[in-house]
Amino acid sequence: MSPVVDHSLSLLTDIAYGIIFAAAASHVARLLRQPLILGYVLGGVLLGAHLGFGLVTNEDNIELISEIGLILLLFIIGMEINLRELVKMGKSMLTLGIVQFASCVALGLLAFRFLGYRMGNGNFDLLYIAVAAALSSTLIVVKLLHDKFEIHTVAGHLTVGVLVLQDVCAIVFMAFQPNLLNPQLGNIAKSLGFGVVLVVTTFLASRHLLSRLFLAANKSPELVLLTTVAWCFFISGLAEVAGLSKEMGALIAGMSITAFPYGADVIAKLTGVRDFFVTLFFVSLGLKVPQPTWQLLEISLVVAAFVLVSRLLSVAPTVYFLRMGLRNGLLTALNLAQMSEFSLVIMALGANYGHVSEGLSSTVLASMLVTSILATYIIKFNDTLTRALMRAVPILNVREREVREEKTRRRKSPKRDIVLLGCFRAGMAFLDALESRASHLKERVLVVDFNAALKDHLESRGFHWVYGDLAYPETLDHWGIVDASFVICSISDTFLKGITNRRLLAHLKRMAPRAQIIMTAEENQEAEILRQEGAKQVIVSEKLSGIRIFEMVTENLDQSDA
Repeated sequence: MSPVVDHSLSLLTDIAYGIIFAAAASHVARLLRQPLILGYVLGGVLLGAHLGFGLVTNEDNIELISEIGLILLLFIIGMEINLRELVKMGKSMLTLGIVQFASCVALGLLAFRFLGYRMGNGNFDLLYIAVAAALSSTLIVVKLLHDKFEIHTVAGHLTVGVLVLQDVCAIVFMAFQPNLLNPQLGNIAKSLGFGVVLVVTTFLASRHLLSRLFLAANKSPELVLLTTVAWCFFISGLAEVAGLSKEMGALIAGMSITAFPYGADVIAKLTGVRDFFVTLFFVSLGLKVPQPTWQLLEISLVVAAFVLVSRLLSVAPTVYFLRMGLRNGLLTALNLAQMSEFSLVIMALGANYGHVSEGLSSTVLASMLVTSILATYIIKFNDTLTRALMRAVPILNVREREVREEKTRRRKSPKRDIVLLGCFRAGMAFLDALESRASHLKERVLVVDFNAALKDHLESRGFHWVYGDLAYPETLDHWGIVDASFVICSISDTFLKGITNRRLLAHLKRMAPRAQIIMTAEENQEAEILRQEGAKQVIVSEKLSGIRIFEMVTENLDQSDA
């Protein structure tokens, strides 16, 4: 028994060190306004034997936990990829995404060959670094654009669209990874066949089985979370049995959930679990950072420069010729000028397959750190840099082509700028009044509620319902409430579970800074606090009831006196 106990204690100790050092380093990164991922990696560096204190001696323990984190990370990425929205992106967006990835890979194969990287005899360093440099960080870019309120601009939409298509390209590359050492047509066809069967089976099971499980569990957040994680690991296991990677299975499992209204809410509920394991994944990467050399620093800076130049060469001209504006093209290119956490995932899998040298993994990790630091400032000053580029480079002073709106296959959806959070008694009364007195406003209403039983009833009346648990306000980010004119919370603290109106108000002010926020309180003192903290109006339900009762009594008295 003693070896098992010793191993368990070692595992727990290493996890504790990883979390403690990652937390400390992340606070430093936050103070320096750097992405928290850098803090996680720095925590691993400080723990490692190369540059740190050598506190973690058994890296296999962290590898075990980080593998779980990697599976959950790819599961979440899969849930962010909505195939229906992908199909509706339109030819221009698809063209931009494909041209960007293909051009950057091609440029990478040419450029990195001059740096001495080769491909052949079981070594795929050249291919891997070209693919890694073609991918940009969804995690960093979306966070920075969201903080600047640029996620819903034209350049923001283009950036996010390219990021989604990059993820799809990365998934396709991951599907071919196991067969790179033996790229026979039969093996590739076999893998593709297994992949297609797994995708079809997963989506059919998701539609006919998982939907019923979610419907039965929707009032129990814990059961929704448990069912989702079980689904993730079940499909991952099936993928491994079918000869695919567990990571590919996790992606497929995530993508199969996006068709349901619970997808955004599940992401919010999984965030805490995912972040715990993902933190350790990046800590394990930090443990592998070698002793820095001038050569490693030089190569990392060269790769960072290539990433920036390749984005400008591939994205800006494409956006310009698609008539979306040269300025939007330059902004999009600058937004994408960093390497992705997906690049690290691909490199980790490549190392496991024996495709790449250990030195290349260190180069990609160092380059990712450099580009992530630079991305913080590039995106912060992207508009200033764009104007500077257009002034400094003569070829960019071309006449701006007429900018056209992106033509998609979907009809333009109505603006839903009246957001109702929670459809309880007061919320339902509000919808009844709106329907009877101002029915033309129905198409502008978005109802966010966790009770799926309301969905058919509300949609039959012409209201748009989406699933959301207010205890996890991060869910609201997925429904794009940043452009809301009114946000109404009609539920008092007595009925809110896991959150209060004050905490919810703080989130709403950040998510919808231009909206008029209407909250609900039970007492005048509480209402005054909410007003002081930014609520435009606060409804005290008992007070309104008392006023209405007074009006009814006085009206009847007047009639009887008459």
